Amino acid sequence: MPVNPQDDPYYRLRHSLAHVMAQAVLELFPEGKIAIGPPVEDGFYYDFDLPRPLTPEDLAEIEARMRRIISGNHPFIYRVVTPEEARELFKDQPYKLELIEGLIQGADEYGERSQGNGAGGTVISTYRQDTFEDLCRGPHVEHTGQIDPEAFKLMSIAGAYWRGNEKNPQLQRIYGTAWNNRAELEQYLWRLEEARKRDHRRLGKELDLFSISDEVGPGLILWHPRGAMIRVIAEDFCRQAHLDAGYEWVFSPHVGRAHLWETSGHLDFYKENMYAPMDIEGDTYYVKPMNCPFHIQIYKSHLRSYRDLPQRYAEYGTVYRFEKSGVLHGLTRVRGFTQDDAHIFCRPDQVEEEISHALDFSLYVLRSFGLSEFTAYLSTRPEKYVGRLEDWERATAALERAIEAHALPYKRDEGGGAFYGPKIDLKVNDALGREWQLSTIQFDFNLPERFDLEYIGEDGQPHRPYMVHRALMGSMERFLGVLIEHFAGAFPLWLAPVQATIIPITDKQMEYALQVRQRLSDAGLRVELDDSRDRMQGKIRRAQLQKVPYMLIIGAREQDAEAVAVRTRAGEDLGAMPLTAFIERALEEVRSRVS
Repeated sequence: MPVNPQDDPYYRLRHSLAHVMAQAVLELFPEGKIAIGPPVEDGFYYDFDLPRPLTPEDLAEIEARMRRIISGNHPFIYRVVTPEEARELFKDQPYKLELIEGLIQGADEYGERSQGNGAGGTVISTYRQDTFEDLCRGPHVEHTGQIDPEAFKLMSIAGAYWRGNEKNPQLQRIYGTAWNNRAELEQYLWRLEEARKRDHRRLGKELDLFSISDEVGPGLILWHPRGAMIRVIAEDFCRQAHLDAGYEWVFSPHVGRAHLWETSGHLDFYKENMYAPMDIEGDTYYVKPMNCPFHIQIYKSHLRSYRDLPQRYAEYGTVYRFEKSGVLHGLTRVRGFTQDDAHIFCRPDQVEEEISHALDFSLYVLRSFGLSEFTAYLSTRPEKYVGRLEDWERATAALERAIEAHALPYKRDEGGGAFYGPKIDLKVNDALGREWQLSTIQFDFNLPERFDLEYIGEDGQPHRPYMVHRALMGSMERFLGVLIEHFAGAFPLWLAPVQATIIPITDKQMEYALQVRQRLSDAGLRVELDDSRDRMQGKIRRAQLQKVPYMLIIGAREQDAEAVAVRTRAGEDLGAMPLTAFIERALEEVRSRVS
């Protein structure tokens, strides 16, 4: 999506380079047609209708032409034109002519309604540099000389339908990146390369963690033993943490009757993301896209007193949502996933404490996994909403006070809440500084009303409880995808699926190696014995490539001393140590969850 000029300090630079690139492309292909070219996150793009497919060699030529244009120190000149002038100026550019007609009708360059004067009064403006003039609102740098010719790079070529509609012509999109100076560009390119190395899809295959089978279907994850072990460890830790924090575990089915989803509103507002209904003995059922209606039914199974609240239900609930194949992405965008879902039912006077409790718990769990940099986003009441205004104000104030009490940096998204309640989205920065959406604490004034939830108050009268949705990790699939990339597959010892590989130098040490494996297993450590015929260095290298934290090498001296020679996956040689000492070291590292 195009970025906002007010939010992006690079906007003018990247917008200007998009125009420079369009000029260079038209120099190379004078008969080419141009569409739009906005700044985007980390760069810019421009869409073209060209007489032939572009090649990587073309990008090098376009870059060279861009540098020549930049060296001319051409000013960016703004002017306002009439509709007639605009039509004449772009008479050979059909995509621009379509945009001009939209502008006349009050839409902007991207087809959204303009804030201008409406039909007949909308301002149509252009920017010109050198020989190139483009339909544009700006802003731009003052002149091309303000662009560092060594601080941009054209990155890739992709296909893009005009206005994102597959019924329209397919254009060629050139992506570029631009920065203030060469050092910033090199730092960005390093981050890209590091991100490529950390790509969870690549590491998932290399480390044998998970796969996606065409026979099973896209967006459906098959967890292999090593990946499943990481997930089991993470889930077990969180399961106990929930119990310690006062949550109760529940389980719910994968399908529910249509009436349930009609009452919840999903069939009205979410049906396009739900899978086709099933007919079961004349009743219509849907696979669940969410767990909340089931937790509501558990709440409604008893008459609740004010003394019973809060009720905190937690579940690892697997849900299914339809996503188009084009947006599926490894573990982070799937069709079937398991939410670490929780729902809190509480009295109005418990709201503040419950929100603070939920946020504190979320931070504790995420920090336990080695994630430490957070930003909270507070989404407030939209123009259209359900519930009482005083409930919205109470809930929003409780969310904001909880954020401030935890000293979290945060941003307000005014009017960005769902129609049914305000929320906190907790985003975390990984090792490369990338921001990931994980935890959400979401108020809901809608479902308690739809399902007629009640509790009997101290006055003996029925009252409506507050309901809070809380997803801590979001989904196990997405969360583990984030962790794989955060740690580059080198998980801390407590999460590593294999914590140590035992490497006997010769067959003469095999009996002792078996004893070592047994003692480590008895201590609760996850170990493998490499009894292959490979040379020792080959075994060490294989364990390092599998990112096993420790390699325990056993030769004649280690066998005689009941010791192991310890090496780390990073290549550090810790020397020989008694087996008991290594076990104590490893268990302490596991207990402390060192990252």
